[in-house]
Amino acid sequence: MEEKINKVAQMIDKAGRIVVFTGAGVSTESGIPDFRSPGGLWSKFDPDDFTIDKFLNSAKTRQKMWKLLLDGGLMADAAPNAAHLAIAKLEKIGKLSCVITQNVDNLHQKAGNDPAHVHELHGNMQWLICLECGQKYPLELLTKNIPSVDYVPDCKKCGGILKPDVIFFGEALPQNVLSIATHESQECDLFIVIGSSLVVYPAANMPLYAKRSDAGIVIINLGETQQDDIADVIIDHSAGDSMTKIMERLKAKGLDARGEAAPHKIS
Repeated sequence: MEEKINKVAQMIDKAGRIVVFTGAGVSTESGIPDFRSPGGLWSKFDPDDFTIDKFLNSAKTRQKMWKLLLDGGLMADAAPNAAHLAIAKLEKIGKLSCVITQNVDNLHQKAGNDPAHVHELHGNMQWLICLECGQKYPLELLTKNIPSVDYVPDCKKCGGILKPDVIFFGEALPQNVLSIATHESQECDLFIVIGSSLVVYPAANMPLYAKRSDAGIVIINLGETQQDDIADVIIDHSAGDSMTKIMERLKAKGLDARGEAAPHKIS
């Protein structure tokens, strides 16, 4: 573990353009449940109930969706954990080009990453959008005073259907975000995967693009991923602890208390 931590710190120190790619394994350490693992949301709810077609055409499905969001913890006011803070620190010291995330929880922004540098492939749960007029609402405005368990909010402007501003099954990823993420992946010299098993496409194409462009690949994830074979370093450990150790190693070997690079390199 110590050898791997040191290796990743060396790679970060030498890199000029780093992309961090995050999945659910980052946010579970903030108490946000994932979807696919045992005990995850899909063990409690049927994902087939939450296609975009069913959401649009069935009031019962919309009611189920709001119940999932409320009961499943996706609307909780979670706080960033050590991994999010470490990623924000990479931006502060001028190493991070961007974050590409599969998560919809807004925690990278809360941790201090510039929202302009966080590319959310699957949307952001902190916003609701009206499918009729396009009006957007912060989630908190509509969840402060929920009148009943059967509550389904509608647009205050036109009465239209409100949808969480995230990608449902059957919806395409936003093409502008996908295009930016693809470009960033192809242009980086170090690509760090944190908390993703890399099974969901097209998001999981991003490390492949980076590898084809000769970027170094680091994977930090509990358990195997589908792209372990392309990684230069694999750390099978928690995201928060791993990233904390990596940042401590960087600071010990070249970063001062303000996060400014010192003249010497990590040896």
